[in-house]
Amino acid sequence: QVRLVESGGGLVQAGGSLRLSCAASGFTFSISDMGWYRQAPGKQREVVAIITSSGSTNYADSVKGRFTISRDNAKNTVYLQMNSLKPEDTAVYYCNAKGPYLLGQRRSYDYWGQGTQVTVSS
Repeated sequence: QVRLVESGGGLVQAGGSLRLSCAASGFTFSISDMGWYRQAPGKQREVVAIITSSGSTNYADSVKGRFTISRDNAKNTVYLQMNSLKPEDTAVYYCNAKGPYLLGQRRSYDYWGQGTQVTVSS
């Protein structure tokens, strides 16, 4: 059974920090590209940060220099360290796992966690 369980969300004041964790099970974590996405009320879900199976990272422009994504393959866990938080970072944060590419651009799997709420007060 595939599971992605996020934790670490909560309420924090602007300028503060939070560390999100996503514990994965039921699939081969080490070959998966892992990502964090977020969805604010009334807005579409957007990518925050991606870390590939080889450890390459990409960030949304809005979080560059403030957020850091990392992974621990021994623990099947991906993290998102969020510093200098702003009220506009308030959203539900989702963990995502994508499997290797099949023919063309299709992924072998695409799994989502249930999300964790992050609220940044001004």
